[in-house]
Amino acid sequence: MKVSSSDRLLRLLKDHFGYDSWRPLQEEIIAATMEGRDVLALLPTGGGKSLCFQLPAMAGRGLTLVVSPLIALMKDQVDQLEAAGIPATFLNSTLDAAEARQRLRGLHEGRYRLLYAAPERIMLDGFLSDLQKWGVERIAIDEAHCISEWGHDFRPEYRQLPRLREILPEVPFIALTATATDQVRDDIERHLALRSPERFTASFNRPNLTYRVSPKTGAYEQVRQFLRTRPDDSGIIYCQSRKATEQVAAKLSADGIPALPYHAGLEQSERAGNQEKYLRDRVRVMCATIAFGMGINKPNVRFVIHYDLPKNLEGYYQETGRAGRDGLPGECLLLFSPGDVAKHIGFISEIDDEVEAARARHLLDQVVHYAEASSCRRALLLNYFSETFPEPNCGGCDNCQSPRESFDGTLVAQKLLSCVLRANQASRWQFGLGHYCDILCGASSEKILKQEHHRLSTYGIGKEMKKPEWQAIGRELTRMGFLQADPARMGSLSVTEQGVEALKQRRAFTLTRPLPGVEAKKRGQGVAKAGDIECDPVLFQALRDLRRELAEARGVPPYVIFGDVSLRHMASVYPTHEEAFAAIPGVGQQKLADYGEAFCAVVRKHLGVNPMQVFAAARPPASRVAPERRGSRPAAARPAGSPPPSMDPGPVSDTIGETLRVYRRGVADLAALAVARNLAESTVTSHLCNAIAAGRADDIPPESLIFPGLLAGLGELFDAAESIDSLGALKEMAGDRYAYRDLQLFRAFRQAGKV
Repeated sequence: MKVSSSDRLLRLLKDHFGYDSWRPLQEEIIAATMEGRDVLALLPTGGGKSLCFQLPAMAGRGLTLVVSPLIALMKDQVDQLEAAGIPATFLNSTLDAAEARQRLRGLHEGRYRLLYAAPERIMLDGFLSDLQKWGVERIAIDEAHCISEWGHDFRPEYRQLPRLREILPEVPFIALTATATDQVRDDIERHLALRSPERFTASFNRPNLTYRVSPKTGAYEQVRQFLRTRPDDSGIIYCQSRKATEQVAAKLSADGIPALPYHAGLEQSERAGNQEKYLRDRVRVMCATIAFGMGINKPNVRFVIHYDLPKNLEGYYQETGRAGRDGLPGECLLLFSPGDVAKHIGFISEIDDEVEAARARHLLDQVVHYAEASSCRRALLLNYFSETFPEPNCGGCDNCQSPRESFDGTLVAQKLLSCVLRANQASRWQFGLGHYCDILCGASSEKILKQEHHRLSTYGIGKEMKKPEWQAIGRELTRMGFLQADPARMGSLSVTEQGVEALKQRRAFTLTRPLPGVEAKKRGQGVAKAGDIECDPVLFQALRDLRRELAEARGVPPYVIFGDVSLRHMASVYPTHEEAFAAIPGVGQQKLADYGEAFCAVVRKHLGVNPMQVFAAARPPASRVAPERRGSRPAAARPAGSPPPSMDPGPVSDTIGETLRVYRRGVADLAALAVARNLAESTVTSHLCNAIAAGRADDIPPESLIFPGLLAGLGELFDAAESIDSLGALKEMAGDRYAYRDLQLFRAFRQAGKV
């Protein structure tokens, strides 16, 4: 039988990377690049960008050149590829002459499928000449946003990459990035000279991340308490200054929380050493400036804290995106204070270029709006990237989990709007928000006295509130359209026509309370669980210990051996032999051969002294936004009140799948099935119930597992019950008429709509 191209790619995906299904848009991107088309792909962090050029490299015959901006990223990616049995290498300044010559010899002999290099090295004449001899089949531009001056991480050397097109005119480009506004996307396409590229844009939504903003009341203590409640989690704390990274790291270490600093002012060797310790889980917290993060492929970052206010939303999104790359839950906490806003405004005031200063102020205003908004934070972030979040409540941000309290703000709104109007009329000039708040609070600043604003009727009429409270109200009125800030005049305020009309008509204002002074919550209290995988915690820790030992012996970060997702699946389905182990996500042929027996032995040892637990199958997160491809039509909106679309059948774990396979081979009696599976009868019953309820056992009729004479009575019992969630209550109602097993099975069939 002829094997289709799609089947062959799936086989390569499983054999090398250990997965049997695609993430959104991966298959389409791979198909386009393998057809020789130029491609621009925007996939969120953790969306599987690297696979889009790594898998085609294995499917083809030539060399894939990967342009990468960071030395650490090159080594990390090559380590992971080699662990998966894929011939890859890199060339950079960390190699001594002998090692570099050996790798060059391998490239001339065609031993590698992927070569990673920085743009500076690629542009050397000798390197360009070699590329023409090495049979380059594809050029992948990673972190492609670096080519745009409008991006958050512009690298001038990326502008030289179009020379590759001149010397290799027939070779297709694939440009990849995780964050890019519409303007940056156009820049990438133009500066790389992409030829009618296929554009693929996945949703920027990260459903496994929780977003939260908390007022900065005592930043270090807030962070310390946050970390105390997450003793096993790894994370990043972003600070604005180099000094702050060192101070926070030192304090945490003194408090027994292993942490290290990272910033551009450290010696290169110290930066590299600190990064290596973090990647290898020798410290669990990295305190860093924005110099840290791009290209860091550590999948088990469970939280990102912004100790200080970021300068723009694009950078903030990129930094928070370093949490939860493996799809497991991640938390993003921003500590916000008006003082940080004032610091940024001070920095902006030192920018000589008025246009650049106005742009910086506009970007800052967007961050402040995000921090102070009472609406869904996920929707605000997605809107920045021209994407609409379709749900009214994401369930994964503080504003959706605990909506802010609103209040009648008519009087305070009238006071502030009137103050702005009167001050502007008196001086025929506009001022910043802080000045109007000083007037309301009755301050005696030099500016107030010089402008004679202490003579205004609104002077001192707002003493019942503090200046930060008035500033929060001013920003909310600006967001609502009653005030407007002029970015060309450093955010000077004026009352809009809408605001003037509101004053004239004495309209009512409903405002929201400022951010509540709540500290970071403990895991499990209001934290989104999208992407979580339930598992045996004792076995999970034992598997982590083995992973760490293997990683140390091989000199690689633990996630190169296996990510947490793979370990959680192992601790959920208990693979005791290599056939079952091969079905674990992330287990390819090479890793099966290298590690299968060692991990199965840990599982067997665990089961020798601990009972096996049964866990619910993980379902796709409900808040996922469907990806879009250029030219695709948006889905039609569902009419209000109409039923939701039917769900696809849910997945089942491998141990449940094995029970189904044995049942379908003819072992249909529950007692015999339990013997065949070497499990308790209650366990195989639970397996079948999970499969039936998930819609994965439509071929199993109710009467094959429940005596037909019982079905009618069970139906009446369930119809009479207020809820079918509690089998204990149903058993109490039924008495001895039905066995607990019959109630379990009937409920599963009812949930599947079969009885």
